[in-house]
Amino acid sequence: MNKRWVIPDIHGCSKTLKALVEQYIKPTKFDHLYFLGDYIDRGPDSKGVLDYIMKLQQDEYNIHLLMGNHEEYCVKAWDDDKNKKRFLGMKFKAKIQGVWELHGGKETMASFDVEFASDIPEQYINWMRDLKHYIELEDYILVHAGLNFKIDDPLEDKFAMLWTKEFVVEPKKIRNKMLVHGHTPVDLEFMHHIINSSGYHFIDLDNGVYMENRAGYGNLVALELSTREYVVQTNIDF
Repeated sequence: MNKRWVIPDIHGCSKTLKALVEQYIKPTKFDHLYFLGDYIDRGPDSKGVLDYIMKLQQDEYNIHLLMGNHEEYCVKAWDDDKNKKRFLGMKFKAKIQGVWELHGGKETMASFDVEFASDIPEQYINWMRDLKHYIELEDYILVHAGLNFKIDDPLEDKFAMLWTKEFVVEPKKIRNKMLVHGHTPVDLEFMHHIINSSGYHFIDLDNGVYMENRAGYGNLVALELSTREYVVQTNIDF
């Protein structure tokens, strides 16, 4: 059977991602890998994460990609910096870049060895622009953060897909499919419980890979959708 693996927030931890994929998942060209966004920021090697996933695409693995709020931050900072006018010939950081840096963008800039967002090579920015906001499968809906169930069609609110942290699933609004997301870190004990319980309509796979020295956190998790098997790779980037 072809496998369907979901990988959540990687946050610049390229070594951890590589170990998860090559030591645990070991995908074939018939398997599918679904990434839930937040490839960049916080960790030491955001560029390496992007390069690794791009290489999987080039090698013709079945890669499916969602946008996270950190990619949105990066693209907006790049655009703002590109359009910013110089003052007396001097270049200053755009305001949004300063905000982005406070949320992990500083580490991303360092991984590209640049000072200004617009110095990040455009191929990476275009890759981020093309990311989807959600993926609907026969039995699951995949999204980065969650959905806005206060409106008739939760799949119309793209802001919520990137940013929401609190929601109550209304199964009928998503055709009674299971919602799988990341964005909000939960500990491994809770994650194990919801994966193996029939009483939930969502699965949160974000274990806060960048959270060092916090019990129950600091790992990168991957879930196989057909069997509900999951694997855990401890962070090896820090």
